[in-house]
Amino acid sequence: MITILSFAGVLVVLIIAHEFGHFITARISGVKIEEVGLGFPPRLFSLTRGGTRYSINALPLGGYVKMSGEEDPRAPGSLASKSIAARLLVMGSGSLMNFLLPVLLFTIALMVPRDAVEALVQVDEVAPSSPAAAAGIEVGDLILEVNGEPVDSVSDLQREIQLKMGRPVTLLLQRADSSTEEVQVVPRWRPPEGQGAIGVAVMNSSPTVVRESYPFWQAIPGGIERSIEAFVLFKNAIISMIIGAAPAVIGGPVAIAQLTGRVAEAGLGPLIEFAAFLSINLGIINILPLPALDGGRMVFVLMEWVRRGRRISPRTEGRIHMVGFALLITFILAITYQDILRIISGDSLIP
Repeated sequence: MITILSFAGVLVVLIIAHEFGHFITARISGVKIEEVGLGFPPRLFSLTRGGTRYSINALPLGGYVKMSGEEDPRAPGSLASKSIAARLLVMGSGSLMNFLLPVLLFTIALMVPRDAVEALVQVDEVAPSSPAAAAGIEVGDLILEVNGEPVDSVSDLQREIQLKMGRPVTLLLQRADSSTEEVQVVPRWRPPEGQGAIGVAVMNSSPTVVRESYPFWQAIPGGIERSIEAFVLFKNAIISMIIGAAPAVIGGPVAIAQLTGRVAEAGLGPLIEFAAFLSINLGIINILPLPALDGGRMVFVLMEWVRRGRRISPRTEGRIHMVGFALLITFILAITYQDILRIISGDSLIP
């Protein structure tokens, strides 16, 4: 039940944010909105206000804002009749909202009281011929700071290292004799198996659990900073998969729901942060130049601009998006089938 409710709540928030971006920019641009839907048909419930139908639908795979004349400029109040800049804004605003939403979500998460571990981060092992070994890091050293930022737990150190992949990182160490020293390491994209990016195993020494939350005037800049870091972490994860440093793992709605339930068990704050990461993921996927996605529709607008106003036939564009949508649904169903097989076999994406 926790998994179902938490996944449904996160999904609804992300879809509403995305579709609101399309809705508000379409309204501002003077585009007639025929329907706003949560989920895909068949319809379960709908009502009409101001000439626009608002519906809740049976297939919980997303949402949509149906606008008049999305490909045909002859329709009254059509999207296709607007300027290229206006159409690009309307089409890209869904992803833009998904990129802005994490600022709000991280801000809220920082204000939610939570238990946090504070500890001394102690080096437990140094791999030979690693950046840590070359820098003179020794077993028993305490890592106090990374690039001037205090390190209060192993997770803090891991996050800071992941943010600085391939770039020099300055560590402030406290030696066994209580003296301090700064050393520099460069986290590796493809370290030997079991060594980690800089080649150390670390542990939380003398850990304590503290209850923390931030007032809104601190949470807002913190939310902005966390959002920027989330984009960097996402970018680094993509690079790792491209170069083969990390496995390319694909999960569908079932796997995401399963992971959402696991995160929800850790508390409201972690769930909100997870929703922020999913929002970025959704925004990036929707902006990809694939038929039926926002990015695919934007490609046709850009082609019109390159062709100096010569449009591709509305019928042709509509057919391409229809085929793309059918392939997208087929792909989602195939991944969902694989996720269900993983669960049945006991082999999950979640460790």
